[in-house]
Amino acid sequence: MDKTTVSAILLAAGSSSRMGENKMLMRFCGKTPVELCVEAFCGIADEAVIAVSPDTEEIALTAANSAPYPVKIVRGGSTRQESVFNAVRAASGAIAAVHDCARCLVDRETIKASLHAAEQYGCGIASVPVADTVRFGDTGETLDRSRLLAAQTPQSFRRDILLNAYSNAVGSFTDDADLCRSTGVQLHFSPGSKQNLKLTTRDDIPYFEFLLSKRSERNLPSGNVSARSTAEPRSGNSPALSATEVSNMFRIGIGEDTHRLAAGRKLILGGVEIPFELGLLGHSDADALAHAVIDALLGACALGDIGQHFPDSDEAFRGISSLLLAKEAAARIRAAGFETVNIDSVITAQKPKLAPFREAMRANLAEALGVPPENIGVKFTTPEGTGPEGNLECITVRAVAAVRKVRIQC
Repeated sequence: MDKTTVSAILLAAGSSSRMGENKMLMRFCGKTPVELCVEAFCGIADEAVIAVSPDTEEIALTAANSAPYPVKIVRGGSTRQESVFNAVRAASGAIAAVHDCARCLVDRETIKASLHAAEQYGCGIASVPVADTVRFGDTGETLDRSRLLAAQTPQSFRRDILLNAYSNAVGSFTDDADLCRSTGVQLHFSPGSKQNLKLTTRDDIPYFEFLLSKRSERNLPSGNVSARSTAEPRSGNSPALSATEVSNMFRIGIGEDTHRLAAGRKLILGGVEIPFELGLLGHSDADALAHAVIDALLGACALGDIGQHFPDSDEAFRGISSLLLAKEAAARIRAAGFETVNIDSVITAQKPKLAPFREAMRANLAEALGVPPENIGVKFTTPEGTGPEGNLECITVRAVAAVRKVRIQC
């Protein structure tokens, strides 16, 4: 498209009733459906407007903070129609591309085709021919599938057409095309994709994971190097990855934190309060494990250290849970275009016995960082009575973090 401005209307306010849990909170290759859709429209849309529910507002904020183009967030309604109307009224583009975030496999060609049709004809409904035989359930009569299309999203319209249709529509409709047609809008269809499926039930999850993992293998998020699995040999005509390209794929950071043990303090490690007569001394809750992990993540992204982001001179952080700081650190590295791959750590302590609390620590850190617990390693070692740790003067934690570049370049 030339200079016609485009607003991506991203819908993330649904109830997910058929899934049994909120599918917008799921992660595929470390990303939520909202993040995947915001990325898909990057470089195509001039802005995105995300319609959210209270449950999805936080993940939308995360996607907005990491997006390299403007993103607005509006409260959705009790129905899809209300959510679309709210978002379209907040948009500013000449063309509005309405897209269900449940279709997080959408490809850029499908988006562009829909927008091109909207620019030419006023609307463009992404769709694919129906391949299956379709019958009426009551009579068994077969429909002529050569005349049938399965509608997808995006469904793009000139925004004035869409606003007029939503302002005048009476009744409830299954999608934007159905609503607009009821007000006299002539529909035009654009090529969709068979992979542009809607995440609907739990049976869909393995297929989505498979397709997105394959897409991740084919394309580095930086958008300029092709990624291959380690089992796939490079062809003789394909040059080896340069050091710069590799650094854009994965980065490693290390972190270390030591806190003194003191009476009258709680002993908190990985967000777990551990029964002991001594606790760690510090401005926050002095969670040395969380602090080391934060430093490792920030270091991997060359974003400084924990003291720069959460200084102990700031009263806002006095007594704060370090898991909240870890969650904020994860948001900041995402805003810088990175995501956590995995964490490994080792806690050096003479007492108390920490192994019984390992899984709780892993689960807490995983939730704070937005990664699976299996991507979090927590180990323990005793100094055999030597050094300050062995003398119960302190506890020391060392951590290593691996991150990868995720923001696509528009």
